Amino acid sequence: MKYLSKNEYEAQIASTRDARMKRWREAKFGMFIHFGLYSVLGRHEWAQVEENFPPEEYARLADSFCPKPGAPREWAKLAKAAGMKYMVMTTRHHEGFSLWDSKVNEFNSVNYGPHRDIVREFVDACREQGLGIGFYSSLMDWHNPDAFEAATDLAARRRFLDYIQALNEELLTNYGKIDVLWYDVACPMDSAEGWESLQRNQYLRSLQPDIIINNRSRLDEDFGTPEEHINAEGRDWEACMTFNGLSWGYVNSESAVNYSYTPQRILNMLNTCVEGGGNLLLNVGPKADGSIPPEVVDPLTRVGKWLAENGEAVYGVPRQKKRVGGSGLTYESVNGNNVYLWNRVWSGCPEIGIGGYRNPPRRITLLATGEEIEFEDRGDRLILKGLPKENPDKNVGVPVFKMEFDSEPEYIFASRYPQLHGGDHLFKC
Repeated sequence: MKYLSKNEYEAQIASTRDARMKRWREAKFGMFIHFGLYSVLGRHEWAQVEENFPPEEYARLADSFCPKPGAPREWAKLAKAAGMKYMVMTTRHHEGFSLWDSKVNEFNSVNYGPHRDIVREFVDACREQGLGIGFYSSLMDWHNPDAFEAATDLAARRRFLDYIQALNEELLTNYGKIDVLWYDVACPMDSAEGWESLQRNQYLRSLQPDIIINNRSRLDEDFGTPEEHINAEGRDWEACMTFNGLSWGYVNSESAVNYSYTPQRILNMLNTCVEGGGNLLLNVGPKADGSIPPEVVDPLTRVGKWLAENGEAVYGVPRQKKRVGGSGLTYESVNGNNVYLWNRVWSGCPEIGIGGYRNPPRRITLLATGEEIEFEDRGDRLILKGLPKENPDKNVGVPVFKMEFDSEPEYIFASRYPQLHGGDHLFKC
């Protein structure tokens, strides 16, 4: 095929980005699945390197990698129950073991272990649950000897680049429409030119014209991927987070539970992503048999119940253009003329104050039930009245007030305290 220059290519994908990204932008919340031979060890997904396994010894784990039939259905059902809208699975992690019937890489789950196409099971499970489908595809490969020489040996590089392209071609031609190509770890080459990413991505897009691609092939592509931190970027972005801050792959549940996220912390992360115009891709590392670690089930299920009642404050909410506020115990999301106050801590007081709105809302309701909340407008302070002593949200303990305005909300932080105005100096006092 005839390849475009970098400028031409970037202009082309920019012209279609809004249409291609629409569903992803509205989704806000997805599940990352890290599953591979490292799941058998249960110590860390980088165990092969961290522990300096001889490659041939590590490869023998493939014989004991036997996920139970239907495991991906378990993942997809939990993702659906959690209110997630898409999934991304490691089709081949850095260890080089392909979870599909690859004709390019014989080191795969059909020739070894379960003797099944796990990618096919994953795709079918996502489609059954109506979830978007993402394929994680590592550019690193510890099993392929050419990967170690590709940076300096041109013949090895040629073989390795052809191998990487052929692997991704299989993924994007054998499973129907795929929504996301999620690259990782562009080593050993240190440039897009070294990887021939411009040419490869154009070719892969010709196979899947609607696909979106992340920024880890050393090209910006469609979205950024901050990892283990949540910082808004000036473009589309997705924070990928482990469930415990320890490992992407499975580690001992009895120990990991002490580090795992609570429903409240998950909502905290989700709000930060929504406010900054990004998505949250929250990881689950299944056990070697494919079962879900027990410590993630209850938090995700409770978040899903919360989203079933309060999803309006999350799904489809655009990047917050300017600051709005609530009380010191809330965080916020904004969609058009509506402000959603997520109450992190319920005080039990019959009244709370909200300061700074120059135009009062016409209506305030409890989002989950639609119940009207009485309020008094005091010009620069709203007083919400008649609030119950008991927390009205029985799922996570984070009720949401929906404030509906007739026009765009006008908010000034600390309007009674002008010495705090002026931006960044507020935090230098």
